Amino acid sequence: MPAASTTLRMLAVSVIASLTVTGCQTFEDAGVAMGRSELVNDLTARLDRALELTYSADYQLPGGQSAAIVQAQDPARSAYTYPGGRLTVTPEAVTRCTTTGARPQCTLVAPPTPGSKPTVTLFGEANQQGLVTPPVVIGLLTAAALDPQAVIKQSDTTVAGHHAACVEVQGSSGDFTACVTTEGVLGSFTGPVDGKPMELALSRYSTTVDKDAFDPPADAGVVDRRPAGS
Repeated sequence: MPAASTTLRMLAVSVIASLTVTGCQTFEDAGVAMGRSELVNDLTARLDRALELTYSADYQLPGGQSAAIVQAQDPARSAYTYPGGRLTVTPEAVTRCTTTGARPQCTLVAPPTPGSKPTVTLFGEANQQGLVTPPVVIGLLTAAALDPQAVIKQSDTTVAGHHAACVEVQGSSGDFTACVTTEGVLGSFTGPVDGKPMELALSRYSTTVDKDAFDPPADAGVVDRRPAGS
């Protein structure tokens, strides 16, 4: 979404500024700061570019469970499917569905204001159910870059047939490993989020999207809580 894209760009710029504009750094400290800022900027830029792509990504979760992220453009739409539910964001509505019962239940609320920043709560349910979203990864990388005690190591790997750059972080708020593909798609993540152990890995990536990817399930009960006229 354009709003999310703008937020990630601002986040990257603020991290770089806070790391490099320091009046009393030693040359060694400056080198460490620059290395971290460049790494955060590179991975942020990859994730940011992915927000402007059309793609479908399937993820493997622990215990044989699965999740998915789907995006399309013109207009910008996104859907996040995770165990027990799905979040869909379109220009018409934010739709939250629960799929744990005999019949899916969906609630429609007003969409984000064009140009506004996405809130953490928008992705809260997905995170709680095991789908670590790109904005959360950006937040973790930012915290690690600002942590003077953090150790950040970089490596490369292949995930679902796609090259990915990875970072292994050892920090005061927890250790995690994140990989981002060349296309900018989250390739894998292992580590705690809000104190909960999380793990996922990309299992399939496609540049095509099903035509009904952003529609509520066909048999879902739908409650529309959008203001009249929205």
